[in-house]
Amino acid sequence: MADERKYKTFEEFYPFYLSEHSLAADRFMHYIGTTIVIGLVVSAIITGKYWLIAATPVAGYAFAWFGHFVIEKNRPATFTYPFWSLMGDFKMYFQALTGTLPREHFVTKRDTSSPEMKTAE
Repeated sequence: MADERKYKTFEEFYPFYLSEHSLAADRFMHYIGTTIVIGLVVSAIITGKYWLIAATPVAGYAFAWFGHFVIEKNRPATFTYPFWSLMGDFKMYFQALTGTLPREHFVTKRDTSSPEMKTAE
């Protein structure tokens, strides 16, 4: 099976990751999911109910994939770059919290008939 990955480092991948989250509503869905994931992990540690950690993939991916399939209308990079997508999600989340999120990959309005609606991956 051929390797379909064209990015060889996370630094190369991250601008692509941001471009796949160009709509604010999609990023917001990711932020909801990531916040729930962090809450579940913290709750598991504080309460000793470590089974809560088992819910983190569902919580994170449910919101993120809704954002991709319904809002952004693209294919999640998770399918090709699972670890880098997870890293990208947390980096995007913390950059948004600290006001350091690069904005050059974002749009405020998207033409749904444009070729950009199709994923590059």
